[in-house]
Amino acid sequence: MSHIPVLLDEVIAALAPAQSEIYVDGTFGGGGYTRAFLEAASCQVIALDRDLEAIARGQDLVERYPGLKVLPGYFGDMAELLSAQNIGPVAGVILDIGVSSFQIDQDERGFSFMRDGPLDMRMGQAGPSAADIVNAMAETDLANIIFRLGEERQSRRIARSIAERRIEQPIKTTLELANIVEEAVGGRRGKRTHPATLTFQALRMYVNDELGELARGLAAAERILAPGGRLIVVTFHSLEDRLVKRFFRERSGADAGGSRYRPERTAQAMPSFELINRKAIEPSEAECVANPRARSARLRGGRRTMAAPWAGEVATGVTVPSLQTGAFAA
Repeated sequence: MSHIPVLLDEVIAALAPAQSEIYVDGTFGGGGYTRAFLEAASCQVIALDRDLEAIARGQDLVERYPGLKVLPGYFGDMAELLSAQNIGPVAGVILDIGVSSFQIDQDERGFSFMRDGPLDMRMGQAGPSAADIVNAMAETDLANIIFRLGEERQSRRIARSIAERRIEQPIKTTLELANIVEEAVGGRRGKRTHPATLTFQALRMYVNDELGELARGLAAAERILAPGGRLIVVTFHSLEDRLVKRFFRERSGADAGGSRYRPERTAQAMPSFELINRKAIEPSEAECVANPRARSARLRGGRRTMAAPWAGEVATGVTVPSLQTGAFAA
């Protein structure tokens, strides 16, 4: 299955690719947005992806489009990656947050409970896997992750079942974990979604530090965009959308009263963005029918002002245990 870019027409309209300008696709994936930018205008695109398989797939596009450069790396590091290539301020950045269809459809990547495979979930194939987390993390920390990142109300019950089962033998596959979660919450009971949906989502977001990476990516985009440059972000999860919404409201001055996530904010901080759209753009019903993955998508965008980038980190608004190697040991 190919990866279908969500809200493609809306992204193109918001980014407005122009001739001879430079754009960054921070989440290359299947290359859908990148290809559209290159066909919309005679521009340059620097495409990034932490997934080396995506980088390998992108070589075909590199041969077809002379204005394309595909680099391995995290979009949170885009400022350093572009600096290493001697690339200056850019006219636009697109971030499509979340897992790609290529990753979901590969059993061996372990993202889906619909397919039996190793419990991995790593986008970049580095660092602790989901199996490492469920088999070694303290029960209370595991429950915290499932509750905060998955917004799963039965997180404690699920974490307890995982902790009990791993004593018998390590949990190694996606179906093993899915069955444990289903048993813990009492089965499906006629629900349309699988009981393990939120748990898998939480583990994937934790393993890949998706909120932290998004926060770093927003700040990095702010630093590399030229005045008038545009940052477009497509999210698929409420926590991600809240983070992006808060970032743009703060940076545009729309959040004049300050934020509980940024208590150190001062009145001297000048707006670094102008809002492109005050409300999130959602997919049409026709797109949702054609591509069910689009149903939860939300697009937000901002235009860079002349003001200096804000100092400090972007807060995620969510606190979870550290992902540093060894920090998740029980």
